[in-house]
Amino acid sequence: MRVVKEAEERKNEILDAANELFNQKGFDGTSTNDILERVGIARGTLYYHFKSKEDIMDALIDRYNVLILGTAQEIAADKSIPVNERIIRVVMALKISSNGNGKEIMEHIHKPQNALMHQKIQQVIITGVTPILTEIIREGIEQGLFSTPFPYECMEMLVTYANTVFDADINEEHDSCIQAFIFNAERLLGAKNGSLMYFMQMFGGETGGNNE
Repeated sequence: MRVVKEAEERKNEILDAANELFNQKGFDGTSTNDILERVGIARGTLYYHFKSKEDIMDALIDRYNVLILGTAQEIAADKSIPVNERIIRVVMALKISSNGNGKEIMEHIHKPQNALMHQKIQQVIITGVTPILTEIIREGIEQGLFSTPFPYECMEMLVTYANTVFDADINEEHDSCIQAFIFNAERLLGAKNGSLMYFMQMFGGETGGNNE
């Protein structure tokens, strides 16, 4: 007997299968036939929900955006976590490449033909994460950790800059760039000199000096 499922349920089933396959075989190594076999549906059903394999990837990216922002909001709302640690956790939640088949997604969106998709993700991060981090910074101001009359504007600048400069995966060769970013972030937020150098651990960098 043919199983008929609700459109949203079937769509999520396809995305779940694609997510697993992209993780196992890579985006280029996965064919639409692989997805069809994994879900057990006809090609027409797949194309009813998605126009192509690229369309499936786009939908997965949208799903990641919702998940990432939701996770960031949950972390920010947890007052039991110290301000500085919450900032780190929120920023780490934004790293798509650390989630599931995130490496495949990052490679996909960085292709020249996917520039519009890449821009869309960056805009979601800037507009969605800035207010989340701003609330944490306001708590830090109340606790005397930061001192700035423009918490939102400062975070918008920092998120935009970080989202552009650190868009690709960071390695040890970028330590000086990361240190410069943190140095200027401390001044924008009115933080104590060297107090934000712990951010280096997010990128696997050396925490070395404190720029004094």
